[in-house]
Amino acid sequence: MKQSKVAYTVEEFCSLYGIGRSFAYEEIKAGHLKIRKAGRRTLILRVDAEAWLSSLPEASAGAA
Repeated sequence: MKQSKVAYTVEEFCSLYGIGRSFAYEEIKAGHLKIRKAGRRTLILRVDAEAWLSSLPEASAGAA
């Protein structure tokens, strides 16, 4: 049985959620995305990534 990750690096998070590093760090700085530090490594817990995604505003069909 394969275990899914419980935390992502910023690079992994950006790749999984289809956003750029600059935007990720803007969200972190604004307090919208929680991070954890393990030494110098910045980690984003899967539950925090999912909470961030859920907190994004809905858009209308014409906004795409």
